[in-house]
Amino acid sequence: MSLADEVAAVHEGQADPAALVGEFRRTHILIPVANDSLMSADLDGIRWLYAFTDEEALARFATSRGSEPDTEWHYLTASGARVLDVLIPAIEGPTGVALDAGSEQGMLFPPVAGIVPDSVALDVEAAALDTSNNALGGNR
Repeated sequence: MSLADEVAAVHEGQADPAALVGEFRRTHILIPVANDSLMSADLDGIRWLYAFTDEEALARFATSRGSEPDTEWHYLTASGARVLDVLIPAIEGPTGVALDAGSEQGMLFPPVAGIVPDSVALDVEAAALDTSNNALGGNR
């Protein structure tokens, strides 16, 4: 199945998380750039890096943000694996990916174990802290 098929399966309630992340890792995505910076949004302490499956999805996003249809948007192309394994760990603070933001088939890849490296996964840090507490006699 393609990444689009895996995302559609999620929206239909038939998610296979491992297959979804695997397809994302194998797919080349587009990351828009503005003012020499990767476009992202911050929400509740997490930076969400915008990424798109193709130029049409990026164009729909641009139009939804008020850009004229003929406005040229600059973007980088990278494999999903490179984004998750190299780019996200290089960004300061918790960072996830918002794939095809603004579309009916959008998908979030949060900064958690199994998606990003454990060294930057939010849930691994929390689990490690919990284990340390238990080793010290737990919370009293």
